[in-house]
Amino acid sequence: MLARVYLDWNATTPLRSEARAAILAAYDLIGNPSSVHAEGREARRLVEEARSALAGAVGAQPRNVVFTSAGTESNALALSPGLRGRSGGPVERLLVSAVEHASVLAGGRFPGDKIGLIPVTRSGVVDLDRLKIQLQDGPPALVSIMAANNETGALQPVAEAASIVHAAGGLLHVDAIQALGKIPFDINTVGADLATFSAHKIGGPKGVGALVMAEGIGGLEPVLRGGGQELNRRAGTENVAGIAGFGAAVKAALQALAKDVERMASLRDLLENGLRGIAGATVFADDVARLPNTVLFTAPGLKAETAVIGFDLEGIAVSSGSACSSGRVQPSHVLSAMGYDPAVAQGAVRLSLGWSTQPEDINRALEAWRKLGNTLYLRAKRRNTA
Repeated sequence: MLARVYLDWNATTPLRSEARAAILAAYDLIGNPSSVHAEGREARRLVEEARSALAGAVGAQPRNVVFTSAGTESNALALSPGLRGRSGGPVERLLVSAVEHASVLAGGRFPGDKIGLIPVTRSGVVDLDRLKIQLQDGPPALVSIMAANNETGALQPVAEAASIVHAAGGLLHVDAIQALGKIPFDINTVGADLATFSAHKIGGPKGVGALVMAEGIGGLEPVLRGGGQELNRRAGTENVAGIAGFGAAVKAALQALAKDVERMASLRDLLENGLRGIAGATVFADDVARLPNTVLFTAPGLKAETAVIGFDLEGIAVSSGSACSSGRVQPSHVLSAMGYDPAVAQGAVRLSLGWSTQPEDINRALEAWRKLGNTLYLRAKRRNTA
């Protein structure tokens, strides 16, 4: 029996060996990182080493890294009315791109009437001209634009957006959860005021995230209140083992970044070329810069749920571009925002690669798609002759 092929890395990644070792070592510690005795100081050391690792990876200061329970919590913490930079007044409204993750579209702690959507192009890239207009119409804004889309892989012009936002007296939040470990990301290079990350997207454990801030950002109000953990920005005893695993995963991912990017891009191109030759497949956002590991495609008559099950029966894990937390398949809000018909948006399938993906995995996926494509062709033929 053939081993299963995992091509759903944008959903979550396998745990890296380095992260596993760090987690197991941390579980042997008994100290609370807030305690001043030797056991507590040892636990604190692991937390601070991970904090320094993440800060160094993204160009931040360790004091500006806040560990959380997940990327979703990190986004909720970042989207705070009253945030302010070194100059200018506090932000009073929120503008988010129409293709953001659900945790950003929810708006954090901004009231609904203070949230606006920034449209995107047919290629899924934020419309900067519209952003300029929206920033002119109202008080200072916090703008949230993801570094890379989790469905299409399209890279967003965050550096250009930062210049526009700052010129208007606003702040920029970047959801960089899909970017870390797949492309270089530095908050100073892109001009981000706040950026969010998640451990399990880079080979760390599930249940750990982080908010990273640039120097001089103030006005952050905690979501969780109680103790003074995380410099009074997030109450609750730190998940020492998870954070240690996050730090180890960051180091491993950054060390292998250049090699992994080149290899994944080569495999992605091999996959896309094969898909296009079967059943009239179309790849979304293939005319703009994208993550090196992500392919979102569809074909005439394709139903995403059917395709995901078909791949699964062939031993291959993929996802629908329109999956929601309930497990039901709904039209992708990303493709809808890009202007695609709901029928097309409901037929999108995402394949995402990782550091252990091999050429034979791509060949297996293409063979599975060939079977599914033949089924689509026969169905269409029967409809045309009926």
